[in-house]
Amino acid sequence: MGRRRVSGLRWLLEPSVIEVFDEMSGLVGRLASSNKRTINILQDVNGIIKPSRMTLLLGPPSSGKSTFMRALTGKLDKALKVSGSITYCGHTFEEFYPERTSAYVSQYDLHNAEMTVRETLDFSRRCLGVGARYDMLAELAAREREAGIKPDPEIDAYMKATAVQGQESNIVTDLTLKVLGLDICADMPIGDEMIRGISGGQRKRVTTGEMLTGPARALFMDEISTGLDSSSTFQIVKYIRQLVHVMNETVMISLLQPPPETYNLFDDIILLSEGYVVYHGPRENILEFFESAGFRCPERKGVADFLQEVTSKKDQQQYWYLDQEQYRHVSVPEFAVRFKSFHVGQRMLKELQIPFDKSKTHPAALTTNKYGQSSWESFKTVMSREKLLMKRNSFIYIFKVSQLVILGIIAMTVFLRTKMPHGQFSDSNKFFGALTFSLMAVLFNGFAELQFTIKMLPTFYKQRDFLFFPPWTIGLVNIITKVPVSLVESMVWVVLTYYVMGFAPAAGRFFRMLLVFFATHQMAMGLFRFLGAVLKSMLVANTLGMFVILIIFVFGGFVIPRGDIRPWWIWAYWASPMMYSQNAISVNEFLSSRWANPNNDTSIDARTVGEAILKAKGYFTRDSGFWVSIGAIVGFTILFNILYLLALTYLSFGSSSNTVSDEENENETNTSIPIDEATNRPTRSQITLPFQPLSLSFNHVNYYVDMPAEMREQGFTESRLQLLSDISGAFRPGVLTALVGVSGAGKTTLMDVLAGRKTSGSVEGSITLSGYPKNQETFARVSGYCEQTDIHSPNVTVYESILYSAWLRLSSDVDENTRKMFVEEVMTLVELDVLRNAMVGLPGVDGLSTEQRKRLTIAVELVANPSIIFMDEPTSGLDARAAAIVMRLLLMKRGGRVIYAGELGQHSHKLVEYFEAIPGVEKITEGYNPATWMLEVSSPLAEARLNVNFAEIYANSDLYRKNQELIKELSIPPPGYEDLSFPTKYSQNFYNQCVANFWKQYKSYWKNPPHNAMRFLMTMIYGLVFGTVFWQKGTKIDSPQDLYNLLGATYAAVFFLGSANCITIQPVVSIERTVFYREKAAGMYSPLSYALAQTCVEMIYNIVQGIQYTVTIYAMIGYEWKVAKFFYFLFFIISCFNYFTLFGMMLVALTSSSMLANIPIAFILPLWNLFAGFLVARPLIPIWWRWYYWANPVSWTIYGVIGSQFGDNTTPLSVVAGGSPTVVKQFLEDSLGIKHDFLGYVVLAHFAYVIGFFLVFGYSIKVLNFQKR
Repeated sequence: MGRRRVSGLRWLLEPSVIEVFDEMSGLVGRLASSNKRTINILQDVNGIIKPSRMTLLLGPPSSGKSTFMRALTGKLDKALKVSGSITYCGHTFEEFYPERTSAYVSQYDLHNAEMTVRETLDFSRRCLGVGARYDMLAELAAREREAGIKPDPEIDAYMKATAVQGQESNIVTDLTLKVLGLDICADMPIGDEMIRGISGGQRKRVTTGEMLTGPARALFMDEISTGLDSSSTFQIVKYIRQLVHVMNETVMISLLQPPPETYNLFDDIILLSEGYVVYHGPRENILEFFESAGFRCPERKGVADFLQEVTSKKDQQQYWYLDQEQYRHVSVPEFAVRFKSFHVGQRMLKELQIPFDKSKTHPAALTTNKYGQSSWESFKTVMSREKLLMKRNSFIYIFKVSQLVILGIIAMTVFLRTKMPHGQFSDSNKFFGALTFSLMAVLFNGFAELQFTIKMLPTFYKQRDFLFFPPWTIGLVNIITKVPVSLVESMVWVVLTYYVMGFAPAAGRFFRMLLVFFATHQMAMGLFRFLGAVLKSMLVANTLGMFVILIIFVFGGFVIPRGDIRPWWIWAYWASPMMYSQNAISVNEFLSSRWANPNNDTSIDARTVGEAILKAKGYFTRDSGFWVSIGAIVGFTILFNILYLLALTYLSFGSSSNTVSDEENENETNTSIPIDEATNRPTRSQITLPFQPLSLSFNHVNYYVDMPAEMREQGFTESRLQLLSDISGAFRPGVLTALVGVSGAGKTTLMDVLAGRKTSGSVEGSITLSGYPKNQETFARVSGYCEQTDIHSPNVTVYESILYSAWLRLSSDVDENTRKMFVEEVMTLVELDVLRNAMVGLPGVDGLSTEQRKRLTIAVELVANPSIIFMDEPTSGLDARAAAIVMRLLLMKRGGRVIYAGELGQHSHKLVEYFEAIPGVEKITEGYNPATWMLEVSSPLAEARLNVNFAEIYANSDLYRKNQELIKELSIPPPGYEDLSFPTKYSQNFYNQCVANFWKQYKSYWKNPPHNAMRFLMTMIYGLVFGTVFWQKGTKIDSPQDLYNLLGATYAAVFFLGSANCITIQPVVSIERTVFYREKAAGMYSPLSYALAQTCVEMIYNIVQGIQYTVTIYAMIGYEWKVAKFFYFLFFIISCFNYFTLFGMMLVALTSSSMLANIPIAFILPLWNLFAGFLVARPLIPIWWRWYYWANPVSWTIYGVIGSQFGDNTTPLSVVAGGSPTVVKQFLEDSLGIKHDFLGYVVLAHFAYVIGFFLVFGYSIKVLNFQKR
């Protein structure tokens, strides 16, 4: 009643009419390929969407529905070329903000995983604002006073609550939660692959709820039913229908498989196919239109299903009803032309010719304010969310600080003040090592900001494009909230290490050091935030991030002094932020009183030892240099933060690009397809592979998991939570069984238990296969499981994915030719033959669309020729053409209990009769979908209303007793039947498994340019940088500094590119491991064959990379051209790449995700860096840490390169005044502990590291399973 009272007023204030006219022809996507083609996504689209009417947008996948909706809401990709015009109430997009006037509900669910459902909706409500609600309330109150009307107190309170802006919590959020059925999970986190959260269907409803909390009067909702049961979809659409009719709103909803009762809620239908509007008008006239073209919808056929199929070449003929006329295929363009001559189409065209009178538009109808809040309010809203996210992610910040503490303690014990003599020129090297390592620890600590930024981007771009807030607000909030983080982490390091390491003992210098580290940390965070916002991909950002660290480190003044930098690179020295940090901490230390001894080295013009040390390195030699450096660091910080804000404001995330196949959309009018007269269906020759029919029975199955901590906190005392309760049933050959239940009933759980895919929890009860207890290894060979999530290797084609599955899952008796023919048969069956060469890609990013990916999932399992196949929501994301006739039903209620198991009967009459016999259950109405009716009458609400327990009613029924007899019968082996067994665990022998896995990995790597092209490009760039920086340094070795320069070159060349390999391999291995879990569960191959294949492919690329790198830098640096030395160098570089890569792979295998695998990298790489023998030479490492030098693979590589190149060099070296003369070989042995005679052991050590990391990787892949099911 409250809403009805103001409905007329709201309609008066905000009439919402959208007109699309002037032929939106030529909405074109340019596909970047070698031969560019123009793909028409929408063609000649005209129409009017009116207020107070519900419009259903129907069409098969890839028909252009999402593009159409995005066009109407002003959210089209800027790369698309558009012609035509769109107006709201006669106004073009330039006159208002369509993103705020309308709301687009995307089919992709992008949310902050750490926030709860309520917090997510509250945030969107605050950002979207109240629109004209406040003005409307003020006007209503004034009119009520004039008329002397006293409003209802409850309605008045509700309206005032909804009109108040900026409150953290609001009744609008509560109402939205209740309507969408999200109140039961309002305080649960959204969740993601790392955080346990709400279900996929609930997440979809949150996406819808985000937009419903706002004031937009035009709603465009894209495939909102994916993952929802038909009953939930009906309830949500019913609510939106009331909203439309009562509040005069304008709504268009796209649905893939609307059941009849949901379809009947709509007023208008738009049927889109191949980019054409086939029909746009009242729902009542659509069947009349198709009958005029010769096609009739059969009885008991859902109208929506009929509409999806009637435009399809493959399904159209079965609906032809004109017996006296010969069937002729009617193409989509022909339907579009016919519609224009149909009376509904003619009426719409006449309406389009009359321009909308702008004067009739109320000023409040179209939103002219860009954002729902003021800039200050937006800033406060975003700040409150960021504080919440930081609180939820506090573990990460605590972990980073803990990591710094551990690194600090290690650094303290390496550079202990009792081992750090000072005052002499020769003492400076160890101090420089301590200072540089401290700087690098702080620099690497800021690297995590790059990953935080990239993780935030998808949600940020969605909210930015929907005009939730100005982009600068989130950028500024990120910058401000990280200032305390920088301060704490800098303080932790300086407080821990400053005095223990033996730096200048003066309070002023201590605080100046703290200032340098704080400024450097802020600069590093700003730099990596900026890189994350620009690069946007974790793979590319990790690679280029390491390269940026390399550049600023190499030109920081420590690896190579300013005086030794070639003229063409001197600009990079002055452009390196680290150079200024290095200058500041060096000036702070070496200009202290304890380095004020007179300088005795006549070759350096300096008054004190400290100044001589600074001058030798090319650093500033006056105290003013400290403040100049601080100013420069602050300047870099401001620059990077400004660039970060600009990147957030102006860069786009890049749209997802789905595969478009011309053949899929071809009319195929010239092809002749034989028709089976009896079924009116195309016939095809079939290849039959033999398989053994099997029955599966299960009796009294229970499934328990440990009680979640959240539930214990709420007072649950039980140690276990029961998810399945006393489930019994049987699946027989030749009988198709549907498993039905509301969201959360336990359908996936039951399938996982029966298929043996559960990795945790405990299962009770009996499961038998044709009378014998189920053996999982055998069962995996004869069963297929289409999982709800479509998991496939992204960098192979559709054909390669299916062929690979057939190769490893079909019996070894099947020859290659038969196998390939069977693959072709299955591809044709699921209509993937036209997509055979399409890349699979990643969901929501590139490659196949949702429905194409689902068909691939089905094909991959069918090609295994299974005796038993499980399919978990196989039609989710598919149109109605994927529907199959369901012969038998197993129905579950929420809580994992069976409430019906038995035959459906013709027109589902047996199911209907069973439920209607229960007292109080409403009778089904004519034309109502039995599946939806059954879910509604058996819902928890219906149970509570009727005060019955459907599970108990079933357990006491004759049907239950009949099923128990069937289970008993199937639990006894048939006469003469032996237990199913195979001579080998896998279909193929180990050699064939390795070949098949290598084939797939090789194909996958070859088609992964972001990983491999970037690898070779960066190798070339690294090589050119090192080659030109250390140009011909190897030809001239006159002093110890020349040797240190070459040591620095070797250290940087080895460490940074190796680290890049280690980091960039992790996302690749992580994605493939998800696929591996599915394939391993299907019993396709031995985990060792998978590990071996992936390692071999990676090693091939590492060998090529090593040759490329060696050839580039060997000649440019000027190493000696001797065969032995060249091949030693090549061997150490390739081995280095191999052990770094395998170490990255090993960390992924040991952790649950690539993000977690990055955490130990941030700790271990600095340690490898510290003990590599460059920052502090082995003889100077304290005895208690020297073991780690030998445990560090990088130190062996540096030892090998330097030892093989210069270990036998007898060139004399010039030494400082007072030093004894020496040669290169002797200097290496005395100062660095490197001996040429030790090279044989160094070679063996490299083999040991590569083999060791591989064995740990292979063992972890085999034993550890982080998939929680």
